[in-house]
Amino acid sequence: MYLHASQFPRCSVNGLLLSSSSAGGALCITDCVPLLHSHLSLAPITQLALTQVDVWCAQTQQRIVGYYQANACVSDSSPTPCALKIAEKIFEQCNNAVLLMIDGEKMFPGCRVPPIVMYERKDARWALKDKHTIMLRQWEETCSIVNQLFSSGDQALLVDFDSHLDDITKDWTNQKLNAKIMELVSPANGNV
Repeated sequence: MYLHASQFPRCSVNGLLLSSSSAGGALCITDCVPLLHSHLSLAPITQLALTQVDVWCAQTQQRIVGYYQANACVSDSSPTPCALKIAEKIFEQCNNAVLLMIDGEKMFPGCRVPPIVMYERKDARWALKDKHTIMLRQWEETCSIVNQLFSSGDQALLVDFDSHLDDITKDWTNQKLNAKIMELVSPANGNV
């Protein structure tokens, strides 16, 4: 998410949050799929992306559990009507779905607080999630890996669905980027 928003700093970006855990119990987000960096509200492209990701999730034993978005205006981290609509569609399939907005004002190197605002569905509307119920594992390690990706130029490996539609040889599942992240996370590089 951070890489996606950083790659297109003057655009709104969005994507899907995935989990490899079964339904029920605490929600553990394990991956994300970057979708669009232009025309976020264009329904046919969004529907195509959602369908493709849903099929891929079935093949990889994952499920769509949430939606993320960063608005083009850095100071605006409130959900747009488009974000609410897509989150609502996800909620129809996953009753503990989340809507995550990226806080552009916290998107700077060395920020010690994750740049996110999380919403959950409560009483038929999307409401801020109690920050005491959110656990972000290894935020400092995540920042370190992101910094290494930027230092090496490997953030350019990120492909969103928009870029895939421009050039279908580009892999929106980001296998190359994921392999690079796993390499950086490995114990051989001093990480756990």
